[in-house]
Amino acid sequence: MTATGQTSARPRSAICLRSRWPLLAQPPALVAYVCAIVAFDAVLIAVLAKATPFHAHHLAMFGALTACGAVCIEATRRLGMPAGVSRDLLSAWWLPVAFLLPPVYALLAPIPMQILLQLRVRATVLYRRVFSAAAIGLAAASASVVFHHWVHVPPHLSAGEGGPIAVAAACAVLFTVLNTALIAVAAHASDPEGRWCEVLWDRERVLLDAVELCLGVLVAVVCGLNLALLLLVLPPVVLLQRSLLHAQLQAAARTDPKTGLLNAAAWQREADTEIARAQRTGDALALVLVDIDHFKKVNDTYGHLVGDQVLAQMAATLRTQLREYDVVGRFGGEEFVVLLPGADVHEARRVAERLRTRVGRMVVPTEQAMVTVTVSAGVAIMNVHGEDLIELLAAADLALYRAKELGRDRVCLPAAPVAPPPRSADGAAGAIP
Repeated sequence: MTATGQTSARPRSAICLRSRWPLLAQPPALVAYVCAIVAFDAVLIAVLAKATPFHAHHLAMFGALTACGAVCIEATRRLGMPAGVSRDLLSAWWLPVAFLLPPVYALLAPIPMQILLQLRVRATVLYRRVFSAAAIGLAAASASVVFHHWVHVPPHLSAGEGGPIAVAAACAVLFTVLNTALIAVAAHASDPEGRWCEVLWDRERVLLDAVELCLGVLVAVVCGLNLALLLLVLPPVVLLQRSLLHAQLQAAARTDPKTGLLNAAAWQREADTEIARAQRTGDALALVLVDIDHFKKVNDTYGHLVGDQVLAQMAATLRTQLREYDVVGRFGGEEFVVLLPGADVHEARRVAERLRTRVGRMVVPTEQAMVTVTVSAGVAIMNVHGEDLIELLAAADLALYRAKELGRDRVCLPAAPVAPPPRSADGAAGAIP
């Protein structure tokens, strides 16, 4: 099936408006949620700014912490931050603002940081930057209100007393939980069928969050002692951020830049490991090769940028429909490959059919039309269609070719081998009835 455009269902003026305002092309629930969070953040800034007296030493501290964040952002820019690399240590500067200054400063702090990230590091869709600033600001302001409720004199944090430091640590955890929750709700509104675990915590995220929280509390203690000590704190924070980004860049080298999935080389290494394990333990294992039907026509009709959007949404769909330990990668062009540890022929076929159905429901909005695609898939089972990765790939490729020949938008297994005719006692082939 070719990519279809349902232009008759949507006026061109609405399509052009969505092209100029990408937020309007998102699900209505996401649009309403983002607008509500941003509006609430803006109203809260206005209310608190009117009620808060601005003192020179508060402004100086806010400016110094913002400048430190800008230095870290500049270090990020020089190192480079490709798509998919998003972790930083900017909480080291947001948390001291929340602890040492009135809550309105916590609402304001993310705004210049997000502007610098957009202008100096990597430009992204504007509504995402605005929503990120609002979500971080609301989480930091909540932590600030709680901290100031229990610690009435913020400089006591730098006195080394256990009580204020414990409150600061608890409020830092509150900041992370609220910020993650706000972002998780947005991600779920964008893709209701996605798994919560993909936007919440895993072991790596928990470790990085713990490092950020500890660093933020320590910077707050040092900043409370003497603002000039930020000159001693800044270099270690920059070094830690560069080390963190270096590790993320190494991980990014294993992924395909357009989809975020494993690239072909990294997928093959992971697949070889899983196949060796299955051969050792005798467990079942299946391989699914998925190809977008008539993808060249999508590129020729709508352009390669739309084609890239289709690839990215295809990858997101695969991730939401597979288990955490399934190995999925982009094999090249419009072809994707999935390794399913522990899956027999029935399970593998069921998963492939689910992927085919889910991709068929995808819609990619463009200025000209709403683009939909279908996929064909070939399934191969270890010890049935092949003994190693090369044989499994060859068998799945044959099954995929068969699916294409039969009309596309279907799942096929390799054709069963033709049984040899029975032979007579003297070795001659027996007659076929």
